[in-house]
Amino acid sequence: MFRFTELVFLVGSWSLASAHTVIVYPGWRGNNIHTNGTVSDNDPTVKPGSLGITWENGTYGFPYGMQWMYPCGGMPTSRNRTNWPIGGGAISIQPGWFPGHSLALFYINMGFGNEPLNMSHAMVPVFQITGPSNVQYDGTFCLPQVPLPANYTPQVGDNATIQVIEAAQHGAALYNCVDITFTEPEDVEPVTPQNCLNSSDIGFNLVFTSTSLSAAHASVQMNAYLSLALPLLLIASSWIAWI
Repeated sequence: MFRFTELVFLVGSWSLASAHTVIVYPGWRGNNIHTNGTVSDNDPTVKPGSLGITWENGTYGFPYGMQWMYPCGGMPTSRNRTNWPIGGGAISIQPGWFPGHSLALFYINMGFGNEPLNMSHAMVPVFQITGPSNVQYDGTFCLPQVPLPANYTPQVGDNATIQVIEAAQHGAALYNCVDITFTEPEDVEPVTPQNCLNSSDIGFNLVFTSTSLSAAHASVQMNAYLSLALPLLLIASSWIAWI
């Protein structure tokens, strides 16, 4: 059995094994990285200085893709849903498809029902990844056992949507979703080293709050508040469960 101090060391030293976001497992609504414009200075289809969504001649344009659109990156609800375990399961993500993601915050939420209007049910505390570069990079990280939101008990056959938000270091938020149907674990695609991979050049940082930090002292002291302990225990328990 691990003591808490051992868990702290495990999480602090864990470097994951391998900016737009791709949900590798259990999947995503669809490819919303594609663009219908470019950022070339010589291409007249995109106005100079145009960023994100543009409107011209009665049509929306997405020179940088659609992932900036809340809640699911501009993608409609899936017709063919993905099975996901009724007690929670794995989520695997590729975070570095576009530049600017050497640091990023991640939120994983759930919306209940066939086409949720509320995506505010948190599944894990916010956490930060550290990528190898500010240019595009390969690699994935995987949380092998993401729990359900607090006080939510679905039935087999219920529908929901998992929302993944990546907030890049420059402040842009990228949205992706996967529409799921809760199923018994034996009816779900198995989690394997191929679809739940931790790349060696992607790591985690903790996100926490404290009222005990002070600039008046040379040494900084922190109390072990729950806001610090929860991300530690979540990531550590997921890793322990996987190995």
